[in-house]
Amino acid sequence: MPIQATTQGSENAVDNFDAAYKVYQRNKRTFNITFLGVFGLCFVFSIISTEFDFVTLINGLPRTREFLFRLVPPITYDEFALDVLDWYWDIEKWMGNLLNTLLMAFLATLLGTVIGGALSFFAARNLVKHYATYWVTRRVLEVARTVPDIVWALIFVITFGVGPMAGVLAILLHTIGAQGKLFAEVNENISHHPIEGVRASGGNWVQEIRFAVLPQVMPNFMSYTFWRFELNVRSATIVGFVGAGGIGHDLFIAINLLEFPDAGAILLIVVITIMLIDMTSEKLRHYLVGKESLKR
Repeated sequence: MPIQATTQGSENAVDNFDAAYKVYQRNKRTFNITFLGVFGLCFVFSIISTEFDFVTLINGLPRTREFLFRLVPPITYDEFALDVLDWYWDIEKWMGNLLNTLLMAFLATLLGTVIGGALSFFAARNLVKHYATYWVTRRVLEVARTVPDIVWALIFVITFGVGPMAGVLAILLHTIGAQGKLFAEVNENISHHPIEGVRASGGNWVQEIRFAVLPQVMPNFMSYTFWRFELNVRSATIVGFVGAGGIGHDLFIAINLLEFPDAGAILLIVVITIMLIDMTSEKLRHYLVGKESLKR
């Protein structure tokens, strides 16, 4: 009898599992079909509402190709060096403004990451005791990142005048909002066991952050910081369009004066700079998390 009862119990467990699995599969199919249907409706509605026209897109592609070719002047194989030197006739000025752009991005990233990182601990629901503190900090970060950095730049250009000051402040505010949001989400995914250990030892809230939270989140913080620096280099270029200084101002003038070869030269400088920053930051990220040596 005990053996028969055990066998019947096993069969019932298998039947229950099969029934539950079939229900799960049915619910999953229903969810997938519903999601695809809603997504398709949103896609069609967005095309209709924005008056997106594939015919216009196809007809405009040749003009885009023509514009891209105008960015690069004729360069011959026989006089390659002379043609490139003629293309980059104002390289000294452009590199000087590129340095200003990099410094603007670096300063804004550094200050924005420090301030946003500090606010992220108050914007993490699992690290603050009072909901009001969490709610207010979240709203402040939302305001900082919701307004585009070019709009902040316009505001600060009116306030402080034309120059890098307006650009740094604009990128700084946007960086605070973005970094605070990203860091807060990292904080909310940590393990609570180290925090409980610090509390059991009599540690206060600051010590919990220092000894229990930071060791867990620092690799992600560094990764997001390098990534934000890349974004801020591009942002520092864009805010130059509204008079915030940097190489973006040269690009804006070149486009307005229809000096397409100059615009192409400046764009190539920016692209190469971003590529170098990306490769360097990748090496540093891997080094900080112990994946590889900088010597590789």
